[in-house]
Amino acid sequence: MLMPTHIVAVGGIVENQEGNILLVKTRDGGWVYPGGQVEVGENLLDALSREIKEESGIDTVVSYLIGVHSNTRIHKWYDGVTDVPTKVMFDYVCKPVGGELSISEETTDSRWVAKDKVLDLITAPAIRMRYQAYLEFDGTINYTEYVTKPKFELKVKRTL
Repeated sequence: MLMPTHIVAVGGIVENQEGNILLVKTRDGGWVYPGGQVEVGENLLDALSREIKEESGIDTVVSYLIGVHSNTRIHKWYDGVTDVPTKVMFDYVCKPVGGELSISEETTDSRWVAKDKVLDLITAPAIRMRYQAYLEFDGTINYTEYVTKPKFELKVKRTL
C-alpha cells in the first residue's frame, strides 16, 4: 500500500501600515501574493517567512491563519511521468518588519499594491478566490477544495 502524499504550501498576504498588499510577479507571468512549498523538516511559519523573503526581499512576522485550501487535482509533473499529488495550502496574514523590495529566481517584479487594486493584477482563479477570502475574513477560517486543470472548478467552500 502506498503512503498518502501531499504537497504542503503556505501563502502570505502581507499588509503594510498604509493598507497596501505585497504582490510578486512570477516568472510564469502571473501576479500572486508570496508563498510556496514547505521544505522537509520546516514548520509552516518559518517556511512562510522564508518564501516571502526569497520572493520579495521583505522580512515579515506571521500574524494569523485565514484559510486552508486543497487543490485535489492530480496531474503529471513537467517530466510527464511523476504524479503531482494533492496540494494543501495554508494562507496567513503577515506584517512587514523590514527588508527591501527585490526580485528572485522565481519572480520578475515585486510591489506594494492598494488593497482594492490587487484583483486588477491577479488573474489566476484560485489565487483570486483565496485573496477574496482575505477581503471577506471575519475571524472564521475559510476552507476550499478546488481543481485548477483542465479549468478551475470550486468543489467545496465553507468556513470552520
